[in-house]
Amino acid sequence: MKILVLNCGSSSLKYQLIDMDTTDVLAVGLCERIGIDGRLKHEPEGKPEYVSEAPLPDHDVAVKAVMDALLDKDHGVISDISEIGGVGHRVVHGGESFAKSVIITPEVKAAIEDCCSLAPLHNPANLIGINACEKLMPGVPQVAVFDTAFHQTMPAKAYMYALPYEMYEKHKIRRYGFHGTSHKYVSLKCAELMGKAPEDIKIITCHLGNGGSLAAVDKGKCVDTTMGLTPLAGIIMGTRCGDIDPAIVKFLMDSEGLTIDEVDNMMNKQSGVLGLSGVSSDFRDLGAAAEEGNKRAQIALDAFHYRVAKFIGEYLVALNGADAIVFTAGLGENSGSSRQAICDYLTFLGIKLDPEKNSQRGKAQCISTEDSPIKVFVIPTNEELMIAQDTNKLING
Repeated sequence: MKILVLNCGSSSLKYQLIDMDTTDVLAVGLCERIGIDGRLKHEPEGKPEYVSEAPLPDHDVAVKAVMDALLDKDHGVISDISEIGGVGHRVVHGGESFAKSVIITPEVKAAIEDCCSLAPLHNPANLIGINACEKLMPGVPQVAVFDTAFHQTMPAKAYMYALPYEMYEKHKIRRYGFHGTSHKYVSLKCAELMGKAPEDIKIITCHLGNGGSLAAVDKGKCVDTTMGLTPLAGIIMGTRCGDIDPAIVKFLMDSEGLTIDEVDNMMNKQSGVLGLSGVSSDFRDLGAAAEEGNKRAQIALDAFHYRVAKFIGEYLVALNGADAIVFTAGLGENSGSSRQAICDYLTFLGIKLDPEKNSQRGKAQCISTEDSPIKVFVIPTNEELMIAQDTNKLING
């Protein structure tokens, strides 16, 4: 069976077509600048890359462009739309309604829409993608895979905020967590690499990219995670501030004459390592600037590494010890220096990295020494494969 995986953003659409018999990626692509002008980049397996600059006024047109690219006689990878057995949609927020992936029904779409206030930039776009596929591929099963679902196993002591309980009852204000598909994938892969069942180990997963989060995974289930009601909480990120004193919001409004929307924009888009360094939100740029003696860039890197290490320590307490720590996503997979800087805070636990293995990229492997009591892994994440696997399982019962 072939599964189409779609990830719809407000002005973009990422896709992969995966053959589930072999897990081969038959095509991968991106529609961007939807609603502005439009550009499609299509990379079919074994064929040259194809780029189209045709207008993409909305997601309906973008999904149609993807179908046309997949079917094209020159750069397509299928001969008929019936070869696609299902579509897996990444949906950012499922609230408390979904603790696992589900086949999409009118009731599921209504529940996704109810969560739009919690993810106003993402859930509406996710729904547009779902509706577009229903029009173009009638009868083909659609599956929603939620970023928040993996974290729904958290106990109340981990997800409740110490606000008046009525705020939870009325508005469902609580910790939800994100990057769940990635945390699930790498925790399962880690268990596989260790030759153990997920139920037999405790893992701390570190999804570190421009956006980042950690999760404490006990017996295959998430028991805590760093992101909260929104993806703003937790560690310092590329442009997001992470955890701060909430009274700072009012202070900035009063002292700088800012509106609440302006403060929200500052915390989400102007803060993080970009705000601290004044250089960039890209950790590669920060590393280069720090090497040239830029003190603010060095402070940003030091603060980032310190906060990640602190959360690892917090989750060692939450799990009462751990068998493994996993690094994944752009920075987690590719920056040996960041992994080393974070693990330097953990030497009191006996954790040691193998310098040669830590310098390698693009390979799922243990990078700690033989005598390290807590194993450290680098595992490239594969959210698309996880979405495809969930979709395939649901469609085939």
